[in-house]
Amino acid sequence: MKQQTIYEVAVISIGGLNTLRQKETVKSYFSNLSKCLDQLQTALLVNGWESKINYTAVYRSLQAKQKFVSEFSVGGNKIFRVEIIPKIINPALSMLGVEEKPK
Repeated sequence: MKQQTIYEVAVISIGGLNTLRQKETVKSYFSNLSKCLDQLQTALLVNGWESKINYTAVYRSLQAKQKFVSEFSVGGNKIFRVEIIPKIINPALSMLGVEEKPK
């Protein structure tokens, strides 16, 4: 089977406002990092958030740390965090430590 990398985008509510209005973590999956960032930047701009996410920063962070994290705040209060994590679909199957049957 062919392995493929997809990107999980999680929007996690954090900070003091989360105690007043609890929200579930929202996860979305994309097969293309460029389209993932286009969608994320569009969603941020439509809702009035300044987009401080760029392709180069995300790509380098994913290569170095296997994770990209960006927090958004208003007036010093953290509101939410965006995490992008690469996931592998159809990973190679291991033998789970089972040895070959002796003859």
